[in-house]
Order: sequence, then structure tokens, then C-alpha cells
Amino acid sequence: MAKKTVVADIDRGIYDVINEDNFSYKSDKGLTEEIVTTISNEKNEPEWMLNFRLRSLKIYNELKIPDWGPDISDLDMDNIVTYVKPKTSMTESWDAVPEDIKDTFERLGIPQAERESLAGVGAQYDSEVVYHNVKEELVKQGVIYTDMDSAVRDYEDIVKKHFMKLVPPKDHKFAALHGAVWSGGSFVYVPSGVHVDIPLQSYFRLNSPGAGQFEHTLIIVEKGASLHFIEGCSAPKYNVTNLHAGCVELFVNEDAKLRYSTIENWSRNMLNLNTKRAVVEKNGIIEWVSGSFGSKVSMLYPMSVLKGDGAKSEFTGITFASSGQVLDTGTKVVHSAPNTSSTINSKSISRDGGVAVYRGVVKINANAKNAKSYVSCESLMLDNKSKSDTIPVIEIENDEVDMGHEAKIGRISDDAIFYLMSRGISEEEAKAMIVRGFVEPITKELPLEYAVEMNNLINIELEGTIG
Repeated sequence: MAKKTVVADIDRGIYDVINEDNFSYKSDKGLTEEIVTTISNEKNEPEWMLNFRLRSLKIYNELKIPDWGPDISDLDMDNIVTYVKPKTSMTESWDAVPEDIKDTFERLGIPQAERESLAGVGAQYDSEVVYHNVKEELVKQGVIYTDMDSAVRDYEDIVKKHFMKLVPPKDHKFAALHGAVWSGGSFVYVPSGVHVDIPLQSYFRLNSPGAGQFEHTLIIVEKGASLHFIEGCSAPKYNVTNLHAGCVELFVNEDAKLRYSTIENWSRNMLNLNTKRAVVEKNGIIEWVSGSFGSKVSMLYPMSVLKGDGAKSEFTGITFASSGQVLDTGTKVVHSAPNTSSTINSKSISRDGGVAVYRGVVKINANAKNAKSYVSCESLMLDNKSKSDTIPVIEIENDEVDMGHEAKIGRISDDAIFYLMSRGISEEEAKAMIVRGFVEPITKELPLEYAVEMNNLINIELEGTIG
């Protein structure tokens, strides 16, 4: 079989299109009390939020960088710009968005997706949400869907009660960093008994070089309500380090259901240090659907705290690590009540020297009688230069538990490639078919436009790989 050349630095097409770095305000590099105070003043925030930011900054300066996981020594906060305000204000009219920003989102399929299949869309560019719209029928049902900065002002009591309660600044150094400099993001409130049948979507685009993006997503689904929320993220490639340290907090109340789907497609100069956490009350359900592409380093472990009797968590994730990437991802589940259940289905692909790590924790507390958990980790390596690790931690504190764990690591079979080629299929397409078959259980869980995006990303990643 003839060998193909490796394309070390792939062309990511529309995702790598760079706009001119236009802004109305950009903070100085680094992290100081003055910078944090200026961010809060620029946003005209209430005093309690400024105080929260300053407390978080103090905690950030006290905490150490985690001494486990991938190397993030490239991160130098003295050279990171934490706030970039685009030259526009938020609008509900797509026509009012500046042309360069609008063109970027049009290329990425926003708001085409809104026109075709979504109940509401938010679009963030650098540090601020520039466009937000939600269908009138949802507003009439009492659903609130807006950007976090507006929510701090307009729904202050709800935000103050929930903001960074699931992910407190003391959780780790980058949670504290987020608490100090967060900007933008989404706020969703679904009242009791309301079923949002069509998904809501937010898309986050970081354009400015050497900057960080720190969006905050806060979703509250009240008793008996349901929601599907979709997030997408991307950034063009620069030769300087960019940082993403967002935070997602999901409150799933009694008998409620939330599906949270995301595709993180950052560029190869991005350090993705994101924190996501959900708390699930009695008979509630949280479903995570997660795709991790791009970024130089990712540390991402969505966490479910099953707090109520009968609460359920499902995690479905795919990671694709290529040359120069270390994607350290997984999930955490804490069973804190009887009759709770969790299912974890994680798949990873590594090629051209990429490193894919599954790092997961399942903890079943002493009071979580009759808890059930099943973990499946599958890894596919496309060559002998790549690496895949599975690091599961399982802590069980009572005897009345049903627990299963399964892990598989393998390579694409030469026999399978040969068989497909003997049927007239090219080597490249044969490999792509096998990879698409491997990820199909994940792809089918995604909304249509994101399933298409995932397949496109897989095709991009596979271009020029070794046979």
C-alpha cells in the first residue's frame, strides 16, 4: 500500500478566516484589580458583581495551577488580553450586526440554522454577545433566553442566587480566573411544566489574537420542564496563545430534562480550560452530547451531581486529537441519592502524533443505594505515532450498586482497508468510512447541522493522513 504524506497543519477552511481586529475597547494585557474593575465598569454592573470579581481575583492569585494533566506552561497571563469589546452593541436585528461580524457567522451557518430549525439564537464575538433573538411563542410561555450581561441587570435576583454556586471560584485556579473576568454567555430560564420543543443555540467566536474568552452559561430548568440547548465554539489560528476558560452551570429540577449539546472546534493555538457542571434533582435527567476538536490543549470534564432520588445522567462524547494536540477530556458523575443512574459513552480518535486522554470519575456515595452506572471508553488510533490513554476513577461507598466499566483501544485494521479498496474504494475514503462508522453513535445524537459539521471536521482532519 502506498504511503501518503502527512499534512501537519491542515486548512480548516471557514473556521480559520481572520477578520481585522476591530474593537471599541480592549483591556491591557495581564490580570490586575484595575483591569477587573474596568471590565465591571464597562458593563455597568451592580456592586455585588464587582465585589464577586475582586474576590475571585484574590482566590486566583492564591491558587496554584493544577499539577496533573497536560502541560499548559505556554499560558502566560501577563500576555493575555481578558476583555475585547467589539465595535457594536447587542441587537435583535441580524441586519444591524456589522458586516464583518455578520459575514463570519454567515459562513459558520448562523443565522441560517435559526431560520431553519431553532427557537432562539445568541451569537458572541470576542467578549460580548452581538446578536440575540428568541421566538415570540417562547416569551409568551415565560421562557427567558438572553445574554448573561443583560441577565445580571434584568434578572438580578435569579442570577445572584445561582451564579457560580455549582462552580465556586475556589474550585480551581481557572474557575477563579473565570469569576474575575467572565464576559458574555447565555442565560436560560424555563418555567415549571414548559417544554421547549425546538432547540435554543448559542455560538461563541473568538477573533482577537492573544485574547481570552470567558463566557458564562447559566441554565435553569424548573420542575417538569424540558429543553435542548446547543453551543458551538470556534476561533481562527494565530501564532500566539489564546485562552478559553468558560463556565457552564446547569440546574435541572425535579422531573425536568435538559439536553446540552456542544461542538468545541477551537484553533491549534488555543488552550481550552473549560468547566461545566450540572446538578440534577429528583427524577431529573441531564444529557451531555460533547464533541471536542481543535485546540492545542483541552482539559474538559463535564460533571453531573445526581442530587435527587432517581436522577439520571447520560454522557456521549467524541474527541479527535491530531498533530500537536493533547485533548484531555472525560466526565465526572457523583451519585448523591438512591436509585440514581449514569451512562458514559466516550470515543476518541488520535492521528499524526495526537494525544487523546479519557479522564473520568464516577463516585457513588454511601447513601446512594441501588445506584447504577455504566462506562464505555473506546479509542481508535490511526497510526503508530499517536497515543491514547484511559484514566478512569471509580469510588464506591456502599454495597448495593450495579457498576460496569469497559475500555477498548485499537487501530484501523489493514485487512478492513484492503477489503474496501478491493471493492474500488480509495484508501483515503476507506479510512474515512471506518472512522465515520466509529463515531456514528455520537453523530446521531447531534442536531442535524452539527452532525454535518462533525462529519466535515472529520474529513478535514483525515486529509493526508498516513495509510
